[in-house]
Amino acid sequence: MTRVRTVLIDLAILAGIGFMLALLGPFGSFAAPFPRRLAYWVCLTIGGYAFYRPALGGAEWLSDRLDLPRAGTWVAACLVATVPMSILVWGAGGFYQPLGIPSFEVAAAYYGNVLVVAAVLCLIFWFVGENAERRRALPHLLRAPAPVAEAVPPPPRFLDRLPASAGRDLIALEMQDHYVLAHTATGQAMILMRMRDAVAELDGHEGAQVHRSWWVARKAVREVKRDGRNVRLVLTRGLEVPVARAAVATLQQSGWLSR
Repeated sequence: MTRVRTVLIDLAILAGIGFMLALLGPFGSFAAPFPRRLAYWVCLTIGGYAFYRPALGGAEWLSDRLDLPRAGTWVAACLVATVPMSILVWGAGGFYQPLGIPSFEVAAAYYGNVLVVAAVLCLIFWFVGENAERRRALPHLLRAPAPVAEAVPPPPRFLDRLPASAGRDLIALEMQDHYVLAHTATGQAMILMRMRDAVAELDGHEGAQVHRSWWVARKAVREVKRDGRNVRLVLTRGLEVPVARAAVATLQQSGWLSR
């Protein structure tokens, strides 16, 4: 339901942007009647969302699952999604002018123009996402051990959600859609909750969210693998977890990557 709500909010915002563009009538569209301009711009804004949002989501999935450079998958997704978007831009022109089958040169010009706009928007979303990821990673890094004289804090609330069969020796959390998959020393458990809520319930536990899809217990780290700029943590039971590039410097300073 949270994802559906997010999509509906996004679509409402895009429809509003389409309405504003119809009022302004940029790129020569002002010559057409307002109803046609409105249909044209709402079609383009929502159509662009329908093409680029799943394409970039697929890029994130491929980057996580196949350990591919995130920037490379985003570039590929932008290039691919621009093909149907260019067709949409050409077809939407029929709202205010007759259509003709474009020549190769005209089609290439459509693609190039759309790609320039799409690349700028994708760069904006990229930097917004990178900054958000960096902010998420910082608060969950391991704090200094509390003095011995202090009272022993209660166990994190999240551990109470684990079934008895999985035990309470938590190794890592892995985000899977609306669930988190809890990896423990003796098994696994699927918990219906958001990753950020699970991490919040682990406040004070010795661990960190090292990636948008992974939280790791520090004691579970057995080895650090490096491949160029890509860093992966090898955990107990052989789990390998990618480390977000935005979190590498902070983890290095905290001693996580000294192995």
